[in-house]
Amino acid sequence: MPKNKRLEVALTYIYGIGRSTAKEILNKASLDYGKKTDELTDDDIKVLRQIIDADYKVEGDLRRDIGISIKRLMDLGCYRGLRHRKGLPVRGQRTRTNARTRKGPGRSAIKKK
Repeated sequence: MPKNKRLEVALTYIYGIGRSTAKEILNKASLDYGKKTDELTDDDIKVLRQIIDADYKVEGDLRRDIGISIKRLMDLGCYRGLRHRKGLPVRGQRTRTNARTRKGPGRSAIKKK
């Protein structure tokens, strides 16, 4: 976690934890949202780590599960899996314009005189 940030924000630096999940974790640990990470004691850190390990899937485990889910869709050959395989937007976005994040940098057509 980053140094000198509020706990509510610092927890969001962990992959798989957003603002609402961070608030839930802090409520379970009975810690103040505004407390800075520098002010944490070793016991506080231990409690946070135990709560996160017990109740939430984060970092490597979460990334692995997401990857497995995408592979399953691709193996099934369903529409979403085909879109993943082709590197196109999966959730119904238009592709005639935009979609550059999924499709990669634009390639201009060769113009003939």
